[in-house]
Amino acid sequence: QVQLDESGGGLVQTGGSVGLSCVASGRTDTAYTMAWFRQVPGKERQFVAAIRSGDGHTYYADSVRGRFTISRDNAKNTVLLRMNSLTPEDTAGYYCGRRNSNLIMSAVKNDRMYDYWGQGTQVTVSS
Repeated sequence: QVQLDESGGGLVQTGGSVGLSCVASGRTDTAYTMAWFRQVPGKERQFVAAIRSGDGHTYYADSVRGRFTISRDNAKNTVLLRMNSLTPEDTAGYYCGRRNSNLIMSAVKNDRMYDYWGQGTQVTVSS
């Protein structure tokens, strides 16, 4: 069993930056894919970014590529998401998900692939 805890959300202005973190605890000594998804009321959860343990390969949604960076700190069992050049369209609850395997590219964007989820952290970008 794995527990995930997100933090770092808040209120920022358009063009600003926010860093999110997801700390994993429990049985973390497995292969993994960890990802960030976001969700706004009335819409389905949307893929943001993912990172794989085997080779550190990263994946990004087209809407955030070039602005967001996902990274890992293995010593701290933590995955980070640095979000730059924020716009109001980035406003959402951000959720960290984990799958205990190295997912292929076609699978990482599917939220149903992930077995563990954090409670989310809210990011609000003012116009």
